[in-house]
Amino acid sequence: MTAIGARAPRRARTIALGGWAPRIAIGFLAVLALAAFIGPLTPWLDPYSTNTQEILNPPSAAHWLGTDGAGRDVLARVLFGARTSITVGVCSVIILLIIAIVVGTVAGYFRGIADILLSRLIDAILSIPLLLLVTVFVALLQPGIPTVILVIGLLGWPATARVIRAETLTLSQRTFITAGRLSGLGNVQLIRQHVLPNLAPLLVVAGTLSLGTAILMESTISFLGLGIKPPTASLGSIVSLALEPGAFRSSPWIWLPGAIVLAALVVAVNLIGDALRSTLDPSTRGGAS
Repeated sequence: MTAIGARAPRRARTIALGGWAPRIAIGFLAVLALAAFIGPLTPWLDPYSTNTQEILNPPSAAHWLGTDGAGRDVLARVLFGARTSITVGVCSVIILLIIAIVVGTVAGYFRGIADILLSRLIDAILSIPLLLLVTVFVALLQPGIPTVILVIGLLGWPATARVIRAETLTLSQRTFITAGRLSGLGNVQLIRQHVLPNLAPLLVVAGTLSLGTAILMESTISFLGLGIKPPTASLGSIVSLALEPGAFRSSPWIWLPGAIVLAALVVAVNLIGDALRSTLDPSTRGGAS
């Protein structure tokens, strides 16, 4: 591994513990993730249990955030919705990063006809708004969590691939790549041992920022009723309850907590991504292996 790749985790920890904003964001994400993945598993927080005698009850000791129009506990729904949104975001980012790494490194390292064809493919996909693409494909396929994950992952990679390609173009002309070729290393070995480790800081930033975009994308299509369907909760479907007649003003507790958690989640992820980008900016890095 190169010195750059080895320093990436240490620099990431430095920014995570240095500024107050990233520290608060990381703390919030840790608490939210813990509550989201453990809370709905407890017997007293059931996101599916309905009670016709407790419909639209305001917040109380029994239900801290009240109940919705089906008598379900809003707190349990919000926690389950956060778990759904985080799961969709993380899984879709993993898929899009894998595709972006393959496309970006192949285009930037080998150049020539491969670069031309892959760059035109990236331009073609980027010419269509991502939200429109995702909405159309999710509407055409079977709605559900796997579908949303695959669609966002398979359609959300071009912007990241373009950045990876540009960085790979620069790395492929560095002296340590030339030295590797002269030492007899093949292209695959050079990419694995030198290019990818030097891309690590960029991938950390791209993955973090893409996570916020993926969460917001899933929430948007679920808000529109095209993504994850009830009774499965997502933050977007919870916020969409504000569109029900009279709910916006008379029963704000059924949608407002979901909106607050969604906004805080996206802001926290973007704060961490911006902080990482400031710390791991390519212009501040060296090029030696």
